[in-house]
Amino acid sequence: MKRILLPTDFSENAFNASSYALQLFAGEECTFYLLHTYTPVATNAGMLVNTYSALQLEEVTRDAAFFSMKVLEERLLREYPNSKHTFKKITKFNLLVSEIVACVKEYNIDLIVMGTQGATGAKEIFLGTHTMFTIKKVKCPVIAVPSGFKYEKPKEILFATDYRFYLLNKYFIFLKELCIAHGSKLNLLNADLNKPLDADQLKTKSYLDNFFKEISHLFHVAKGSDISEAIKKFQETRKINLLVMIHNHHTFFENLLFKPVINRMVYHTNVPFLVIPSKKKMET
Repeated sequence: MKRILLPTDFSENAFNASSYALQLFAGEECTFYLLHTYTPVATNAGMLVNTYSALQLEEVTRDAAFFSMKVLEERLLREYPNSKHTFKKITKFNLLVSEIVACVKEYNIDLIVMGTQGATGAKEIFLGTHTMFTIKKVKCPVIAVPSGFKYEKPKEILFATDYRFYLLNKYFIFLKELCIAHGSKLNLLNADLNKPLDADQLKTKSYLDNFFKEISHLFHVAKGSDISEAIKKFQETRKINLLVMIHNHHTFFENLLFKPVINRMVYHTNVPFLVIPSKKKMET
């Protein structure tokens, strides 16, 4: 049984990500952990101090969160009834990313699915701040679902890779199972930057060819492109339903993900984005 964490702020963006998860795993036994964190809002402290103590304010905020969580669970059960799915509700007084990290460890979470829209909704932000730092901190896969994305079966999956990673990453089996469950075609894309693959990269490519032998898969090379440009061009020619990358600190991923995306940046994800932690990431 899969254990999937669904962080929520009760927005439609968060509900959309939860909806995606329930549909993606409709055929599997899953426990979904609905997580909401809260801190008392005190934007007008001068007015609040005359009415509530800090403790009373926390109680009011907590009660509102519990009520909203109940409403969310009922909506998910109503719109996506599935006897294979169960829900557990977690409402905590904490910062979101800190609580996500704690939940992954406490509940042995297999996957996190969350929305990508930042608090400002600014178009120049690649991923929402919470999503970015969740990916950076956790040791399990994360699927980031773009705001407004309507569920599509992942029939065409794009795995962008430099072929520099630990071959026995335990989460490759998750990607393989996903492909089998949905009859997906896996496209493995490498940007060569006008350099041939070295011996280690060729070994990794051969390993992947054998590992995914039961699945329809193709290898692609983007000549002379950086990875962001290669992804953009690939998506212009093929209908991709899911993008996959490995979070390697020593490769393009950190630079691509953890800096503001300026206007000339060519890469903006418009499909769900699965990030798999590297072996090194899981060991830190």
